[in-house]
Amino acid sequence: MYAIIESCGRQYKVEKGDVVFFEKLNAEEGKKVTFKDVVLVSDDGKVQVGNPYVKGVKVEGKVVGHGKGKKIIVFKMKPKKNYRRKQGHRQPYTKVEITAIVSGTTNKKEEATATKAESTTKETPKKSTTKAATAKKTTTTKTTAAKKTTTAKKTTTTKAATTKKTTTAKKSTAKTAAKKEA
Repeated sequence: MYAIIESCGRQYKVEKGDVVFFEKLNAEEGKKVTFKDVVLVSDDGKVQVGNPYVKGVKVEGKVVGHGKGKKIIVFKMKPKKNYRRKQGHRQPYTKVEITAIVSGTTNKKEEATATKAESTTKETPKKSTTKAATAKKTTTTKTTAAKKTTTAKKTTTTKAATTKKTTTAKKSTAKTAAKKEA
């Protein structure tokens, strides 16, 4: 039995007893970790593919340790400009041992509580949308105030530009008049 799980932006093929290196996870050594984002499960030739995830399946693991990967060198150079920068980097990781692949809920009571939990989560977004709508109203008033200040700055700059044009026009007419007299 194997599963393909999604974690840290990547997909991993895991089996029971495998040791997998994940990106740094916020879990202490020896603690249990569960991965609920299971993309595919294969059990004795039966394949279940999720859309996007398989429902009721999770993968459990135990954190073995944390560490840093092999050092890589980041070297920046610009030719003919005497620009050279050298920097090293070691990516942190978490070492996890897969303990079990749990598929499906078997008790009807667990299924009933799961459906109740889903129905309560459907009611809560209605309340949060009203808060989001009021937050949108306050942001729109702030943006209009910012637009007014920018338009005021533009008008002052255009006035300054027109006064510069008139002063240069006066200078040029004075020069042409002086040439005509001479």
